[in-house]
Amino acid sequence: MEKNTMQTKKKIIGLVILLVTIFLLPGCSYIQKPAGLAVDSAAVGRQQNDSVAKRFQEPDSKDSTVVESAMKLSGEYAKLSLEAAQLRQQNEDFIAKNRQLNEQVVSLDAQLQQAQKELAQANNLLIEMRVELNNWKADILGFRNEMRNAETAQLETLLRILKVLGGQVTTESARAENASTVGSAVASLNKPDQP
Repeated sequence: MEKNTMQTKKKIIGLVILLVTIFLLPGCSYIQKPAGLAVDSAAVGRQQNDSVAKRFQEPDSKDSTVVESAMKLSGEYAKLSLEAAQLRQQNEDFIAKNRQLNEQVVSLDAQLQQAQKELAQANNLLIEMRVELNNWKADILGFRNEMRNAETAQLETLLRILKVLGGQVTTESARAENASTVGSAVASLNKPDQP
């Protein structure tokens, strides 16, 4: 930053010296009297163009000298130089920030692809688990039916054995057979026989 400041100061000093010499040279020239009143149409057109061009410039005070004008211009130049330096610094900051954001984009893109891959694997795993769970449910329901059929066959066999031994079948044991519950059949078997 000091290097830029030194260069700026050198440029300002060079500009001031140049402007002072430019304004002093025309002031020192020999003034000649006009030779005649010949009107040149090109000069009149140039004068009108100059007045049109000066319309868009700020009017300088009539009392200002060459040195004051040079100082004013050098002040404007210094201000614009500082503004340009600030804009350059801001541009460098934006470039650094952009580079940092691009690096973040690259790393986040890699993380996103990894996360998508993991999600796809997890999704496939969940689908497989659901299929296995449905198969397990079907197996359990099939096993439950097999168990009911086995219990029913067992109860029927127990009732036949009870009849062969001379036991009486009560309504509760018949209901147990129809409901196919082992607990009620066992309870009916544990009841004492009535004569």
